[in-house]
Amino acid sequence: MMRVRIGIDLGGTKIEGVALDSLGQILAKLRQPTPREDYSGTVEAIATVVRGVEAGLPSTIRDKLQEVPTVGIGIPGSPSPRTGLIRNGNSTWLNGQPLQRDVEKALLRPVRLANDANCLAASEATDGAGRGARVVFAVILGTGVGGGIAIDKHLLEGRNAIGGEWGHMPLPWINEAEFPGSRCWCGRYGCIETWLAGPSLAADHAKISGQQMTAPQITAAADAGDSAAVATMERYEDRLARAFASIMNVLDPDIFVLGGGMSNCQRLYTNVPKLLPRYAFSDFVDTPIVQAAHGDSSGVRGAAWLWPLTAEETAM
Repeated sequence: MMRVRIGIDLGGTKIEGVALDSLGQILAKLRQPTPREDYSGTVEAIATVVRGVEAGLPSTIRDKLQEVPTVGIGIPGSPSPRTGLIRNGNSTWLNGQPLQRDVEKALLRPVRLANDANCLAASEATDGAGRGARVVFAVILGTGVGGGIAIDKHLLEGRNAIGGEWGHMPLPWINEAEFPGSRCWCGRYGCIETWLAGPSLAADHAKISGQQMTAPQITAAADAGDSAAVATMERYEDRLARAFASIMNVLDPDIFVLGGGMSNCQRLYTNVPKLLPRYAFSDFVDTPIVQAAHGDSSGVRGAAWLWPLTAEETAM
């Protein structure tokens, strides 16, 4: 039987959808902007992307389908295991909403939801940069900051389904110039997300240099040798090393895999590993930091794999 899995990556700025076959090959894909601050618009946009991906399937595939494609959705935040309502999302218009129920109603089929960083971890631990590693800590450095843990390719979500939520831990070893940090949307001060998200990098650069630049502009300027941008990136890299060291001191993963917009900054993979020994509680550090193998598509692929292979597919 031909089965198709649709994955949706619901980001703060875009919604991406892909259709995968049983071998993980992309059959169709679609992307559109996220209707920010508009919950009902977001639900309809998700449904529109799903329908668009289905319409984009090759006719040879559609003719073989004996059931509608499954749908998995990676979201900023997570559904509460107690209420089913979305919580902890930096796309705050989703919080407190029954997203799974409403998308199922719009699509007339069951869907599965998971934290977007968990989707990244599942994807990269299965057939990405973390393949072969026993413990994978996957990181999203984008509009927000999230993390996901995969052990032997299985997600570790935890008793309260908040495993990996390092973005809302305080930045470790904060210095006098950083104290108390900016107020986070969660209500606390100095969360890692307020230092390491893309918009946070831009805010830090503007505060110190007086220059209004986006995160990609800052990283490009640093690569070109701009002194203010280099200084901003050095602060960012030191903070990232501190944040990673705190994870190492608890979990000591085999590998860090980076996704999100900031993962495209290549200097992170050279500079941050050199800084880890300053902070990790070890006499040596050889933990690799690598970019997600599937790039921007890793999270959406992981969302599709929220519906795992059936025994029939595995035997094919």
